[in-house]
Amino acid sequence: MVQLYLDIDGVLLTKDQKLPDGVYELLDYILATFDCYWLTTHCKGHADTAITYLSKFYSSEYLEKLKQVKPTNWDTLKTEAIDYTASFVWLDDFPFESEKNSLAKKGVLDRLIIVNLKESFALQNLLIQLKSLANA
Repeated sequence: MVQLYLDIDGVLLTKDQKLPDGVYELLDYILATFDCYWLTTHCKGHADTAITYLSKFYSSEYLEKLKQVKPTNWDTLKTEAIDYTASFVWLDDFPFESEKNSLAKKGVLDRLIIVNLKESFALQNLLIQLKSLANA
């Protein structure tokens, strides 16, 4: 199963901490299709911190679903937590240049999908992209 690394701010929440259009459909799909991992400042070793943060915004139904997302641990760069031996995709709104460089050095920069919630239908288009990746 393909691993999916998931950021929170700018992906599952807008900059003004609202739920973006299409987030429930996206979550239903990725949780059913991918082996999901948190890759966010809200999770460094313990998934509970991500769930606690999201509890201010998400329903208890979705918080339960999100408990299946596994924690990651990293120090400086999020890319430290990625398992490069596995097939993966990473969803983030603003990766550092150094993180992009780390991916490029490993030849997997194409596995990073930059999410821009300011674009119309951002998560709906992301869902289409992920479905095509999963079917490839």
